[in-house]
Amino acid sequence: MIRFRLILSSILAVGATAIFTAHAGRPPAPDSSGTTPTRSFEFTYQVHMPANADAAATHLWIPLPQPDAYQDIRNLQIDSPVLYKRGREPEYGNAFAMFTPSPAQAASGFDVTMRFTATRREHKVPPDVASLQKVSASSANDPTMKRYLEPDKLVPLSGTIAELAKERTAGDTTPIQKARHIYEYVVATMRYDKSGEGWGRGDAIWACTAKRGNCTDFHSLFIGMMRSSGIPARFEIGFPLPEAKTEGDISGYHCWAEFYLDGVGWVPVDASEAWKNPPKHDYFFGAHDANRVLFTYGRDIRLSPEHKGDPLNYFIYPYAESNGQPVKNLQTHFAFRNVAPTPEVTAGH
Repeated sequence: MIRFRLILSSILAVGATAIFTAHAGRPPAPDSSGTTPTRSFEFTYQVHMPANADAAATHLWIPLPQPDAYQDIRNLQIDSPVLYKRGREPEYGNAFAMFTPSPAQAASGFDVTMRFTATRREHKVPPDVASLQKVSASSANDPTMKRYLEPDKLVPLSGTIAELAKERTAGDTTPIQKARHIYEYVVATMRYDKSGEGWGRGDAIWACTAKRGNCTDFHSLFIGMMRSSGIPARFEIGFPLPEAKTEGDISGYHCWAEFYLDGVGWVPVDASEAWKNPPKHDYFFGAHDANRVLFTYGRDIRLSPEHKGDPLNYFIYPYAESNGQPVKNLQTHFAFRNVAPTPEVTAGH
Protein backbone atom coordinates (compact mmCIF):
# COMPACT_ATOMS: atom_id res chain seq x y z
CA MET A 1 0.00 0.00 0.00
CA ILE A 2 1.21 3.49 -0.75
CA ARG A 3 2.44 4.71 2.61
CA PHE A 4 1.20 7.96 4.00
CA ARG A 5 3.33 9.67 6.64
CA LEU A 6 2.12 12.03 9.27
CA ILE A 7 4.41 14.52 11.02
CA LEU A 8 2.79 16.28 13.94
CA SER A 9 4.41 19.40 15.32
CA SER A 10 3.10 20.76 18.63
CA ILE A 11 -0.58 20.87 17.68
CA LEU A 12 -1.82 21.48 21.21
CA ALA A 13 1.09 23.62 22.37
CA VAL A 14 1.08 26.27 19.68
CA GLY A 15 -2.16 25.62 17.79
CA ALA A 16 -0.24 25.01 14.58
CA THR A 17 -1.16 22.20 12.26
CA ALA A 18 1.25 19.46 11.32
CA ILE A 19 2.92 19.01 7.97
CA PHE A 20 1.82 15.92 6.11
CA THR A 21 3.67 14.57 3.10
CA ALA A 22 2.00 11.70 1.24
CA HIS A 23 4.36 8.99 -0.08
CA ALA A 24 7.35 10.65 1.59
CA GLY A 25 8.49 7.34 3.03
CA ARG A 26 9.47 8.90 6.36
CA PRO A 27 7.90 8.04 9.73
CA PRO A 28 6.73 10.70 12.15
CA ALA A 29 9.30 12.35 14.37
CA PRO A 30 10.15 10.22 17.40
CA ASP A 31 8.42 11.00 20.65
CA SER A 32 11.34 12.27 22.73
CA SER A 33 9.43 11.60 25.94
CA GLY A 34 9.04 7.93 25.06
CA THR A 35 5.47 8.00 26.33
CA THR A 36 3.59 7.05 23.15
CA PRO A 37 1.54 3.95 24.06
CA THR A 38 2.81 0.89 22.21
CA ARG A 39 2.09 -2.82 22.11
CA SER A 40 4.39 -5.57 20.82
CA PHE A 41 2.99 -8.99 20.00
CA GLU A 42 3.30 -12.12 17.91
CA PHE A 43 0.35 -12.80 15.63
CA THR A 44 -0.67 -16.14 14.12
CA TYR A 45 -2.96 -16.43 11.08
CA GLN A 46 -3.93 -20.00 10.10
CA VAL A 47 -5.98 -21.30 7.18
CA HIS A 48 -7.15 -24.79 6.24
CA MET A 49 -8.07 -25.24 2.58
CA PRO A 50 -10.58 -28.11 2.28
CA ALA A 51 -10.04 -30.96 -0.14
CA ASN A 52 -11.49 -30.46 -3.62
CA ALA A 53 -11.08 -33.42 -5.97
CA ASP A 54 -12.62 -31.57 -8.92
CA ALA A 55 -10.37 -28.50 -8.78
CA ALA A 56 -8.59 -27.94 -12.07
CA ALA A 57 -7.33 -24.45 -11.16
CA THR A 58 -7.20 -23.41 -7.53
CA HIS A 59 -5.85 -20.26 -5.91
CA LEU A 60 -5.85 -19.07 -2.30
CA TRP A 61 -5.11 -15.50 -1.24
CA ILE A 62 -4.36 -14.32 2.30
CA PRO A 63 -3.78 -10.67 3.26
CA LEU A 64 -0.43 -9.60 4.64
CA PRO A 65 -0.11 -7.01 7.43
CA GLN A 66 0.94 -3.47 6.46
CA PRO A 67 3.95 -1.69 7.94
CA ASP A 68 3.43 2.04 8.27
CA ALA A 69 4.23 4.98 10.55
CA TYR A 70 2.24 3.39 13.38
CA GLN A 71 2.99 -0.29 12.87
CA ASP A 72 6.24 -2.23 12.49
CA ILE A 73 6.10 -5.75 11.05
CA ARG A 74 9.04 -8.11 11.66
CA ASN A 75 9.95 -11.75 11.14
CA LEU A 76 7.00 -12.57 8.89
CA GLN A 77 7.06 -16.28 8.05
CA ILE A 78 4.64 -18.36 6.01
CA ASP A 79 4.61 -22.14 6.34
CA SER A 80 2.77 -24.29 3.80
CA PRO A 81 3.47 -27.27 1.54
CA VAL A 82 2.05 -25.21 -1.35
CA LEU A 83 4.11 -22.80 -3.40
CA TYR A 84 3.09 -19.18 -3.16
CA LYS A 85 4.06 -15.76 -4.40
CA ARG A 86 3.59 -12.32 -2.90
CA GLY A 87 1.83 -9.51 -4.71
CA ARG A 88 -0.17 -6.30 -4.33
CA GLU A 89 -3.63 -5.52 -5.60
CA PRO A 90 -3.57 -2.48 -7.93
CA GLU A 91 -6.06 -0.04 -6.40
CA TYR A 92 -4.94 0.31 -2.78
CA GLY A 93 -1.63 -1.54 -2.85
CA ASN A 94 -2.73 -4.14 -0.29
CA ALA A 95 -0.18 -6.93 0.01
CA PHE A 96 -1.12 -10.60 -0.25
CA ALA A 97 0.30 -14.09 -0.58
CA MET A 98 -1.25 -16.20 -3.36
CA PHE A 99 -1.02 -19.99 -3.13
CA THR A 100 -1.37 -22.18 -6.21
CA PRO A 101 -1.61 -25.86 -5.23
CA SER A 102 -0.93 -28.75 -7.55
CA PRO A 103 -3.96 -30.88 -8.49
CA ALA A 104 -2.88 -33.44 -5.90
CA GLN A 105 -2.52 -30.79 -3.17
CA ALA A 106 -5.90 -29.28 -4.04
CA ALA A 107 -7.50 -32.73 -3.96
CA SER A 108 -6.13 -33.51 -0.50
CA GLY A 109 -6.45 -30.04 1.03
CA PHE A 110 -3.66 -28.11 2.69
CA ASP A 111 -2.80 -25.75 5.55
CA VAL A 112 -1.18 -22.33 5.71
CA THR A 113 0.29 -20.75 8.84
CA MET A 114 1.54 -17.18 8.87
CA ARG A 115 3.33 -15.71 11.88
CA PHE A 116 4.84 -12.30 12.43
CA THR A 117 5.91 -9.99 15.20
CA ALA A 118 4.49 -6.48 15.30
CA THR A 119 4.76 -3.32 17.31
CA ARG A 120 1.73 -1.05 17.17
CA ARG A 121 1.90 2.59 18.27
CA GLU A 122 -1.00 4.80 19.22
CA HIS A 123 -2.05 7.08 16.35
CA LYS A 124 -3.31 10.29 17.88
CA VAL A 125 -4.13 13.60 16.24
CA PRO A 126 -5.79 15.86 18.81
CA PRO A 127 -8.59 17.47 16.77
CA ASP A 128 -8.31 20.95 18.31
CA VAL A 129 -11.19 22.69 16.56
CA ALA A 130 -9.83 26.14 17.36
CA SER A 131 -6.53 25.47 15.60
CA LEU A 132 -8.18 23.72 12.63
CA GLN A 133 -10.82 26.30 11.73
CA LYS A 134 -9.03 27.26 8.51
CA VAL A 135 -7.87 23.77 7.56
CA SER A 136 -9.47 22.44 4.38
CA ALA A 137 -10.11 18.97 3.05
CA SER A 138 -7.80 17.68 0.32
CA SER A 139 -8.48 18.66 -3.26
CA ALA A 140 -10.37 16.12 -5.36
CA ASN A 141 -7.72 16.71 -8.05
CA ASP A 142 -5.09 14.98 -5.93
CA PRO A 143 -4.84 11.48 -7.46
CA THR A 144 -3.98 9.92 -4.09
CA MET A 145 -7.17 11.30 -2.58
CA LYS A 146 -9.58 10.82 -5.47
CA ARG A 147 -10.53 7.24 -4.59
CA TYR A 148 -11.39 8.30 -1.05
CA LEU A 149 -14.00 10.70 -2.38
CA GLU A 150 -15.72 8.11 -4.56
CA PRO A 151 -18.54 5.66 -3.70
CA ASP A 152 -18.13 1.99 -2.93
CA LYS A 153 -20.62 -0.64 -4.04
CA LEU A 154 -22.33 -0.61 -0.64
CA VAL A 155 -21.51 3.00 0.20
CA PRO A 156 -23.39 5.27 -2.23
CA LEU A 157 -22.77 9.00 -1.96
CA SER A 158 -26.08 10.25 -3.31
CA GLY A 159 -29.67 10.03 -2.16
CA THR A 160 -30.21 9.12 1.48
CA ILE A 161 -26.56 9.33 2.55
CA ALA A 162 -26.00 12.72 0.91
CA GLU A 163 -29.21 14.13 2.33
CA LEU A 164 -28.35 12.91 5.81
CA ALA A 165 -24.84 14.35 5.61
CA LYS A 166 -26.17 17.71 4.45
CA GLU A 167 -28.70 17.78 7.27
CA ARG A 168 -26.19 16.91 9.97
CA THR A 169 -23.56 19.40 8.80
CA ALA A 170 -25.91 22.33 8.12
CA GLY A 171 -24.22 25.56 9.15
CA ASP A 172 -20.74 24.03 9.40
CA THR A 173 -18.05 25.98 7.59
CA THR A 174 -14.97 23.79 8.08
CA PRO A 175 -14.18 20.11 7.48
CA ILE A 176 -13.33 19.52 11.13
CA GLN A 177 -16.75 20.78 12.19
CA LYS A 178 -18.45 18.54 9.65
CA ALA A 179 -16.36 15.54 10.67
CA ARG A 180 -17.19 16.02 14.34
CA HIS A 181 -20.93 16.34 13.71
CA ILE A 182 -20.95 13.25 11.48
CA TYR A 183 -19.04 11.29 14.12
CA GLU A 184 -21.45 12.41 16.85
CA TYR A 185 -24.43 11.41 14.72
CA VAL A 186 -23.06 7.93 13.98
CA VAL A 187 -22.13 7.19 17.60
CA ALA A 188 -25.41 8.54 18.97
CA THR A 189 -27.68 6.93 16.37
CA MET A 190 -26.09 3.54 15.70
CA ARG A 191 -26.22 0.62 18.14
CA TYR A 192 -23.56 -2.07 18.29
CA ASP A 193 -25.76 -5.11 17.71
CA LYS A 194 -24.86 -8.29 15.83
CA SER A 195 -28.18 -10.06 16.25
CA GLY A 196 -30.24 -11.28 13.32
CA GLU A 197 -29.16 -10.70 9.74
CA GLY A 198 -27.91 -7.81 7.63
CA TRP A 199 -25.08 -6.61 9.83
CA GLY A 200 -21.38 -6.89 8.96
CA ARG A 201 -21.63 -6.17 5.24
CA GLY A 202 -20.86 -2.48 5.55
CA ASP A 203 -24.02 -1.53 3.69
CA ALA A 204 -24.37 2.17 4.48
CA ILE A 205 -28.05 2.35 3.48
CA TRP A 206 -28.89 -0.69 5.63
CA ALA A 207 -26.98 0.84 8.55
CA CYS A 208 -28.77 4.15 8.07
CA THR A 209 -32.13 2.39 8.17
CA ALA A 210 -31.49 -0.33 10.77
CA LYS A 211 -29.38 1.96 12.95
CA ARG A 212 -27.34 -0.97 14.23
CA GLY A 213 -24.57 -3.32 13.25
CA ASN A 214 -20.90 -3.95 13.88
CA CYS A 215 -17.78 -1.88 13.20
CA THR A 216 -18.15 -2.35 9.43
CA ASP A 217 -21.62 -0.83 9.49
CA PHE A 218 -20.66 2.05 11.78
CA HIS A 219 -17.75 3.07 9.59
CA SER A 220 -19.51 2.56 6.28
CA LEU A 221 -22.10 5.12 7.37
CA PHE A 222 -19.39 7.44 8.68
CA ILE A 223 -17.30 7.17 5.48
CA GLY A 224 -20.33 7.66 3.23
CA MET A 225 -21.41 10.81 5.05
CA MET A 226 -17.84 12.16 5.05
CA ARG A 227 -17.28 11.58 1.35
CA SER A 228 -20.70 13.08 0.56
CA SER A 229 -19.49 16.17 2.41
CA GLY A 230 -16.38 16.42 0.23
CA ILE A 231 -13.97 15.05 2.86
CA PRO A 232 -11.73 12.12 1.87
CA ALA A 233 -12.25 9.13 4.16
CA ARG A 234 -10.89 5.61 4.05
CA PHE A 235 -11.73 2.19 5.44
CA GLU A 236 -9.10 0.17 7.32
CA ILE A 237 -9.43 -3.37 8.60
CA GLY A 238 -7.40 -5.70 10.77
CA PHE A 239 -7.80 -7.49 14.08
CA PRO A 240 -8.42 -6.29 17.65
CA LEU A 241 -6.08 -7.17 20.50
CA PRO A 242 -7.95 -7.61 23.79
CA GLU A 243 -6.65 -4.91 26.10
CA ALA A 244 -6.93 -6.97 29.28
CA LYS A 245 -5.25 -10.13 27.89
CA THR A 246 -1.65 -10.96 27.11
CA GLU A 247 -2.43 -13.87 24.79
CA GLY A 248 -5.32 -15.80 23.33
CA ASP A 249 -7.51 -16.49 20.34
CA ILE A 250 -9.12 -13.71 18.31
CA SER A 251 -12.62 -14.47 17.11
CA GLY A 252 -12.89 -11.97 14.26
CA TYR A 253 -11.81 -8.77 12.59
CA HIS A 254 -12.10 -5.13 13.62
CA CYS A 255 -12.27 -2.13 11.27
CA TRP A 256 -11.97 1.62 11.68
CA ALA A 257 -11.70 4.80 9.59
CA GLU A 258 -9.60 7.87 8.88
CA PHE A 259 -10.37 11.19 7.21
CA TYR A 260 -7.93 13.55 5.55
CA LEU A 261 -7.25 17.23 6.18
CA ASP A 262 -4.75 19.33 4.25
CA GLY A 263 -1.80 20.29 6.40
CA VAL A 264 -2.70 17.68 9.00
CA GLY A 265 -2.95 14.34 7.20
CA TRP A 266 -5.03 11.34 8.14
CA VAL A 267 -7.12 11.81 11.27
CA PRO A 268 -8.11 8.52 13.00
CA VAL A 269 -11.66 7.66 14.05
CA ASP A 270 -13.15 4.58 15.70
CA ALA A 271 -16.90 5.15 16.04
CA SER A 272 -17.84 1.61 17.09
CA GLU A 273 -15.24 1.54 19.88
CA ALA A 274 -16.55 4.93 21.04
CA TRP A 275 -20.05 3.42 21.26
CA LYS A 276 -18.77 0.46 23.27
CA ASN A 277 -16.58 2.61 25.52
CA PRO A 278 -18.47 5.82 26.41
CA PRO A 279 -15.63 7.17 28.62
CA LYS A 280 -13.45 7.17 25.47
CA HIS A 281 -16.06 8.90 23.29
CA ASP A 282 -13.88 11.98 22.72
CA TYR A 283 -10.65 9.97 22.53
CA PHE A 284 -11.76 7.94 19.51
CA PHE A 285 -12.40 11.08 17.48
CA GLY A 286 -8.75 11.65 16.65
CA ALA A 287 -7.11 8.48 17.94
CA HIS A 288 -6.55 4.79 17.33
CA ASP A 289 -5.15 2.96 20.32
CA ALA A 290 -2.37 0.40 20.12
CA ASN A 291 -4.73 -2.56 20.67
CA ARG A 292 -5.09 -3.49 17.00
CA VAL A 293 -3.16 -4.64 13.96
CA LEU A 294 -3.79 -3.27 10.46
CA PHE A 295 -3.95 -5.56 7.43
CA THR A 296 -5.68 -3.82 4.49
CA TYR A 297 -7.39 -0.69 3.18
CA GLY A 298 -10.48 -0.15 1.11
CA ARG A 299 -13.51 -1.93 -0.31
CA ASP A 300 -14.42 -3.61 -3.61
CA ILE A 301 -11.02 -5.24 -3.97
CA ARG A 302 -9.88 -7.25 -6.98
CA LEU A 303 -6.70 -9.05 -5.99
CA SER A 304 -4.88 -10.08 -9.17
CA PRO A 305 -5.49 -11.34 -12.72
CA GLU A 306 -6.13 -14.83 -11.31
CA HIS A 307 -9.05 -13.46 -9.27
CA LYS A 308 -12.08 -14.28 -11.47
CA GLY A 309 -15.00 -13.75 -9.10
CA ASP A 310 -16.62 -10.54 -7.90
CA PRO A 311 -14.46 -7.95 -6.12
CA LEU A 312 -14.15 -8.57 -2.40
CA ASN A 313 -16.31 -6.43 -0.14
CA TYR A 314 -13.23 -6.14 2.10
CA PHE A 315 -10.10 -8.24 2.49
CA ILE A 316 -9.20 -9.59 5.90
CA TYR A 317 -10.16 -13.27 5.75
CA PRO A 318 -8.64 -15.72 3.23
CA TYR A 319 -10.25 -15.96 -0.19
CA ALA A 320 -10.00 -18.93 -2.55
CA GLU A 321 -11.29 -19.91 -5.98
CA SER A 322 -11.44 -23.21 -7.84
CA ASN A 323 -12.21 -23.10 -11.54
CA GLY A 324 -13.09 -19.44 -11.14
CA GLN A 325 -15.69 -20.06 -8.42
CA PRO A 326 -15.35 -19.01 -4.76
CA VAL A 327 -14.41 -21.82 -2.39
CA LYS A 328 -16.58 -22.13 0.70
CA ASN A 329 -15.84 -23.62 4.10
CA LEU A 330 -12.32 -22.28 4.53
CA GLN A 331 -11.32 -22.83 8.16
CA THR A 332 -9.40 -20.13 10.03
CA HIS A 333 -7.77 -19.54 13.38
CA PHE A 334 -6.25 -16.29 14.66
CA ALA A 335 -4.24 -15.80 17.86
CA PHE A 336 -1.78 -13.45 19.52
CA ARG A 337 0.59 -13.25 22.45
CA ASN A 338 2.34 -10.22 23.84
CA VAL A 339 6.13 -10.08 23.54
CA ALA A 340 8.75 -7.76 24.97
CA PRO A 341 9.19 -4.57 22.94
CA THR A 342 12.35 -4.12 20.92
CA PRO A 343 15.02 -1.79 22.32
CA GLU A 344 14.19 0.73 19.57
CA VAL A 345 10.55 0.82 20.66
CA THR A 346 11.53 1.23 24.30
CA ALA A 347 13.63 4.24 23.32
CA GLY A 348 10.64 5.80 21.60
CA HIS A 349 11.73 5.17 17.99
